[in-house]
Amino acid sequence: MSNASSKRFVMTLFSNKDDIYCHQVKIVLAEKGVAYENEEVDPQALSEDLMELNPYGTLPTLVDRDLVLFNSRIIMEYLDERFPHPPLMPVYPIARGKTRLLMLRIEQDWYPTLMKAEKGNETERAEALGQLKEELLAASSIFQQMPYFMSEEFSLVDCYVAPLLWKLKQFGVEFTEAGSKALKGYMDRVFSRDSFLQSVGEAAPKNLMDDK
Repeated sequence: MSNASSKRFVMTLFSNKDDIYCHQVKIVLAEKGVAYENEEVDPQALSEDLMELNPYGTLPTLVDRDLVLFNSRIIMEYLDERFPHPPLMPVYPIARGKTRLLMLRIEQDWYPTLMKAEKGNETERAEALGQLKEELLAASSIFQQMPYFMSEEFSLVDCYVAPLLWKLKQFGVEFTEAGSKALKGYMDRVFSRDSFLQSVGEAAPKNLMDDK
């Protein structure tokens, strides 16, 4: 056990407010009503504590007593198992496998384009945002079929999709073309959830569960 983790008696999340992967984890923590401390980190000036806890120095990093986790997918699945209500993954193995595949596809198909927009120059940003907008509109039927992303219930998949759509909103992307209605309806549903509002700092945390 590192000295940095031994000092912490409350679950701690090392994160950055602009990082999409940190945003994923914050939504899950809010969904579960978990009390935690958020330690804001400048990616360009990593703290000694973080480097001691996580040799890769990556965000997000979660500390839960003696346990240190990094990689948002690992953290989210850990939280879903540690705090089982409300469940954010299906019960049955086949459905869980499909959910994991959806998360992987979103991360591999849509996230890299968003990263190009974040890191590119003005021309590259406009091109990447246009491409991502087209791809989302092409998938508009998926947003129309069910209240959440291919599910009747809010799930970890939505914790992947919602931060991406929020980033697009911050970039000023507007959906007005064919297929926009279903996509905007989905955005309204997820952006108005208490957990999402807490994750972006627009609502006070509601600690519904005692730390176990």
